[in-house]
Amino acid sequence: MLPTLSDILSTARVVSLPLSSRFRGIDTREVMLFEGPEGWTEFSPFLEYDDQEACVWLAAAIDFGWTPAPAIFRSSIRVNATLPAVAAEEVAAVLDRFPGCRTIKVKVAEPGQTIADDVARVAAARKYLGPEGRIRLDANGGWNVDEAEHAIHALAPYDLEYVEQPCPTVDELADIRTRVKYMGMPIAADESVRKSSDPLEVARARAADVLVIKAQPLGGIRRALDIAAQAGLPVVVSSALETSVGISMGAYLAAAVPELAYDCGLATVSLLASDVTEDPLVPVAGSIEVRRVVPSAALLDARAADPVRTAWWIARLERCYALLAA
Repeated sequence: MLPTLSDILSTARVVSLPLSSRFRGIDTREVMLFEGPEGWTEFSPFLEYDDQEACVWLAAAIDFGWTPAPAIFRSSIRVNATLPAVAAEEVAAVLDRFPGCRTIKVKVAEPGQTIADDVARVAAARKYLGPEGRIRLDANGGWNVDEAEHAIHALAPYDLEYVEQPCPTVDELADIRTRVKYMGMPIAADESVRKSSDPLEVARARAADVLVIKAQPLGGIRRALDIAAQAGLPVVVSSALETSVGISMGAYLAAAVPELAYDCGLATVSLLASDVTEDPLVPVAGSIEVRRVVPSAALLDARAADPVRTAWWIARLERCYALLAA
């Protein structure tokens, strides 16, 4: 049963948080937070997402706020650093915000950049990490198959753990996976899972070796766990540039996965210049805790979105709620 819309709106707050580095083409992250019987929860689909996609994120937020968390297998989660598509000389300053992380996810295939930019960034990350750490790439579907094959060959000397979403479609993922299989290069799928009407297609097509799952985009912890179980592939639990409240949802998802072989992408609070809590879920010795987060009233006030943006989010919530109710 859905809570009433008035119950949700009675505690809803919209905040606007600056980023430390430009990420996904944005400098500021807007999110909506509200409190349910189980605690605070987050509704934060990106601004460009339509209502049909955004309502899945609302289902996840309601699930986390109104339903007890499932049984968990661990109380802390090893996490990776996330390196935006910054210049090589900026790499160390960004990675300093992820203390103790032994894995770095490097953004590549950024629009307007070249493979030379990617090589320089990955080389700087490897130098920072040393020979024993792990480096994974995330292209966000930015290459076609030929471009992906060329880029993977150029970047393979830096000892890559896997390449996430090198191409946009499932067929392309299957193709590139076949082309680089002789190299022992695993392919991970993200957008082909969370943005697909059939999140299991990528597993049936044998188009990936690793599944990236995210709590909000997949409709909540339980649905994400079900998708992972049906896919039968190793998973990485990742985030969507959320506040510590949203990261808490991801942490509970990661804690509920029976086998978790990879470090998780749940340290992105470190990319925010400000959070909504005085006790943020940032890495300590490379891990984050699995716990609920209570926002600070003072920080909610300090980072409150202006009335126009708040009205925009409330209208979005109302439309998405109507879709869920229907």
